[in-house]
Amino acid sequence: MSAAVAPSVLATALLVARKDLLIEYRTRSAFLAALTFALLAVVIFRFSWDPTAVAAIDLAPGVLWVIFVFSGLLGLHRSFGGEQADRAIDGLLAAPVSREAIFLGKSAANLVFVAAVQLVAIPAVALFYDLPVAGGELPAILLVALLAAVGLVAVGTLFSAMTVNTRLAELLLPMLALPFFVPVVTPAALATARILAGRPLAEIGGMLKLLGGFDLIFVVACTLAFPFTLEE
Repeated sequence: MSAAVAPSVLATALLVARKDLLIEYRTRSAFLAALTFALLAVVIFRFSWDPTAVAAIDLAPGVLWVIFVFSGLLGLHRSFGGEQADRAIDGLLAAPVSREAIFLGKSAANLVFVAAVQLVAIPAVALFYDLPVAGGELPAILLVALLAAVGLVAVGTLFSAMTVNTRLAELLLPMLALPFFVPVVTPAALATARILAGRPLAEIGGMLKLLGGFDLIFVVACTLAFPFTLEE
């Protein structure tokens, strides 16, 4: 019986993700807002940076992950905020599908959103700070960014669902999510710093395992907790 249920959950998750991505593709409002924030932050950090005080390689990892976190929050808030119009969320919850599948679909769409912002922000930071990413550094940074994005998206999607019906959703989402982002962002930023410093990739193996472990814990825990967050 479990073999018959799994495809249904996967198919539902893909449909939810496709719906969200199509809506975002048509409006592009959240993506353009996040992209504008990311590029504006890159420019502001660049022109407020004193290269005689802090080396670019030391500053860039922090800039990169500040941009990822806060631009990602813009998209995560949109995840369930868009369902509030005409109470579309009620129709989604009334559908004969599991709520776990809804969460996985929302998370998948958010992962694509965050990854798209990362694909623009990473080259922008590399360009403005003249970072050495021409060789094997760029694939390694992209791998770290993807692993971190999975954990950030899982937590952010869950808290987006929890706060969507509150008056101060824009304030509560970062307040609740940011403490849970720390275990993901910290090893990701450290790994990024070591990659840019030209350290051997073997040195970041432990951090990649740590990111993978947090991803597994957050995805499973958030998927199991999600059905309880939308109870009236």
